[in-house]
Formats: sequence, C-alpha cells, structure tokens
Amino acid sequence: MGSDVDLAPSSSADRDGGGVTSPPAGAGGMRTAARITSHALIAGLPVMLLGGLALALGPEISAALDDRAVAAWRTVFTAIVIQGVPFLLLGTVVSATISAFVPAWVFTRVLPRNPALAVPVAGAAGAVLPGCECASVPVAGSLMRRGVAPAAALAFLLSAPAINPIVLVATHVAFPGNPWMVAARLIASLLTSVAMGWLWIRAGREEWLRLPKGPTGHTPGASRAEEFRVSLQHDFLHAGGFLVVGAAAAATFNVAVPHSVLRLFSDSPWLSLPMLGLLAVVLAVCSEADAFIAASLTGFSPTARLAFMVVGPMVDLKLIALQSGTFGRAFAVRFSSATWVVAVLCSALVGWWLL
Repeated sequence: MGSDVDLAPSSSADRDGGGVTSPPAGAGGMRTAARITSHALIAGLPVMLLGGLALALGPEISAALDDRAVAAWRTVFTAIVIQGVPFLLLGTVVSATISAFVPAWVFTRVLPRNPALAVPVAGAAGAVLPGCECASVPVAGSLMRRGVAPAAALAFLLSAPAINPIVLVATHVAFPGNPWMVAARLIASLLTSVAMGWLWIRAGREEWLRLPKGPTGHTPGASRAEEFRVSLQHDFLHAGGFLVVGAAAAATFNVAVPHSVLRLFSDSPWLSLPMLGLLAVVLAVCSEADAFIAASLTGFSPTARLAFMVVGPMVDLKLIALQSGTFGRAFAVRFSSATWVVAVLCSALVGWWLL
C-alpha cells in the first residue's frame, strides 16, 4: 500500500540527490507579490514626493517659468539640441556603417610599417573615416589586435572624432562666416593627435598599455544589417544623452553664472583656455555637436572656444572610462592627462596664429 508514495512525482532537487524539498507554490507567489510591492513603493516614492512638491509649489513654479532667465535657458537649450541632433545622427550613421561593413584589416593596408611614419598617416586617416569618440576606442583596440603599432592606433583614436568631415561641417554651421575656426580646429586637432602618437613612441612603456583582447573580425553569425542597426542604436542613444546633458549644462552655464565670474576667466587668456578645457572634460559632449555648445559660450575668446572643441573629442569623462576598460587604468590616467595638456597648448598656438 506504500505505492501511493512511490507514485508521487519527485522534485528536481530529489532527483539530483540534493534532498531539498521545494517550497509550496503559495510561498513563491507571496514572495513575488512582496517583491513587486516593494519595487512599486521604491519607484513611486520619488514620484509622490515630486508630485507633492509640484502641488505645494505650483504657483511659484509657474511664475518661475515666465522668468526672463528661464526663458533664456529654454532658448539656448532648444537651439543647441535642434542644431546638434542632425549632425549627431549623420555621424552615428557613418560610424555604424564603418563598424558594420568595413573590415578593420583595411586600415593596416595603408599604414607604413615604420611607426614614426605611420602616426601622421593614421592621424590624417581620421579626416576620411568619420566616427564619434565612443566608437574610436574599440576601433583603436581592433587595430592593435591586427598588428597596427599602438602609436598609430592612438593617433587615429584621437583624430577620427575630431577632424572628420561631419565635425568640420558642423563647426562651419555653428560658426557662420568664420572659416578660420574650421581651419584652426582641423590643424590643432591633427597636431595634437600626431604629437601624442610620437610622444607615445618616445616615452610610452609597454607595461602601461594593456592590449585589448577580443575577436579579430565581425561578430560571428550576425548579419551586417543587424550589426549596423545595433551600432547605430547604441551610438545615437548613448551620444544623444550626452548631447542633451551638455546642452542643459551649457544653457545653465550661460544663464546662471554671473557675468563678473565669466569676466574673471574670459578676460584672461591664461585662465580662459584651461577653464573651457576642463569644461569640455566634464560636459563630455559628442564631437558632432560640441561646436554648437562652443558657439554659445560667447563670453569667451575664439581661442578658448577652440580649446573646448579640441579637448572635448579627445579627453572627457566617458572617454577616460572607456579607455580604462579597454587599455587599463594606468594607461588611461597617463594618456588622458598628457593629451589634455598637449591639446590646450596646441589650441593656444593655433589660435594665436589663426584667430
């Protein structure tokens, strides 16, 4: 008569020999309900607090929205975003096309074997192979895996997001009637990338650079169209978020910072250049759109705004994080610091010459 027990289905833990009895179905449902309730409370608490503040401070908020400073903030923010988004979209489309359809070994065919000669060639290649700074880090890692000299790959990493045609056209649109600003950005950015490549040959050490590991070709089993879609979606959403944040920060900077503070930096060429160089690092705006933010910083000299556009595509917070994950923290700290100094110096030299 013990067959009633034998006919009962055993749990997976019993079959595996674990001897653990599965909990009743009701207990799992209760835990799920409790988890959903806790998540709803955690997510709803900020909404409830903001809603309460909105109800309590509704009249004050409505009055503030009509304030002249807030109206100016909305105008600057909207103008930057509307001007920058088309170039950002075009840049990510080109970048995704290169990532999906152009094999990385193509780059090795046009580079000289001598690293000192390969550096300026790789730097100049950035003018014809557009891509945002987010995409330049994995491309540089892929070049190193294919045997390209690190100095040449690093020169391309710096130049590609800074001097490609989309960035230069965006700069021309952001600074109408000032073609010298476009020329100055091209020369200063190319000079910085080549100088950093040669500096790595001279002073770089192998133990600082952790060569990236990964596949040497496109993703196995993935179609080129799918790679294009994924790359476009990632780059546009990622860079678009930084564009919005940068536009909001630039608008806030223009409206909230007193003119006396701005004059303290803008009136001094020795303070305005490092000031906007540091601002470029913090804002981390995509290179396809940073010219519009630089154009809005009208309180600063053209040379200082040039420094903002030269530093931004080469050194910012997101790039430092990407470089740390790809090449190691020791490399990212040293390379980013040196690049910032060289970029500011090159901007000062070229700005003094052309602007």
